[in-house]
Amino acid sequence: MVRLDENEISFPDPEVYDGHDGLIAYGGDLSIERIWFAYQLGIFPWYNPGEEILWWSPDPRFVLVPDEIKVSKSMRKILNRKVFTFSENKNFREVIKNCQQTERKGQSGTWLSDELMNSFIKLHEYGLARSIEVWQDGELVGGFYGLQIGNVFCGESMFTKVSNASKAGFIHFVESNKEQIELIDCQSHTEHLESLGAKMIPKKEFLKILHENNERR
Repeated sequence: MVRLDENEISFPDPEVYDGHDGLIAYGGDLSIERIWFAYQLGIFPWYNPGEEILWWSPDPRFVLVPDEIKVSKSMRKILNRKVFTFSENKNFREVIKNCQQTERKGQSGTWLSDELMNSFIKLHEYGLARSIEVWQDGELVGGFYGLQIGNVFCGESMFTKVSNASKAGFIHFVESNKEQIELIDCQSHTEHLESLGAKMIPKKEFLKILHENNERR
């Protein structure tokens, strides 16, 4: 595992460096320049607030191909009944704030520190991060956010306050962006996203798609 220099924005090459369980570096900072550079390399930060910043590029990688999304009959009925309405980039701050405050099964706290949250807010202000909001009766009941790198969407975190809200928002987002998004990076496995069609692929395959996408930009 490589220790990063705060004064230099660089990372070990994730194609040739396989850290323990995908952990390839630690340290550095959370400047928007470093975060943006990391995601273009297929690296993301994930750590406990108050501890050293950890940088990951796991193998295999958990992704979803938009054309392969699975929608159950019950979810299709919910979408057809218009139980929820959706918007994009209408309230990024509230979405990321809710993601930070949501309790996760098996976690005693949040991985989303105030510093990291503020960096993503700045990335959103630069047009690099997107939020998807899910509404019910005028109330924000779900949503998620992530970084957009060309035709690859790197999902970060989601939240839900009512049953099926985040799932409906994710399906709506995928089906509305099939022409613009080649791949959705889900980073690490969850049963929630697996039920929607996400799957594991080798890291080399993921990085190849990401690099080809960067070259086309």
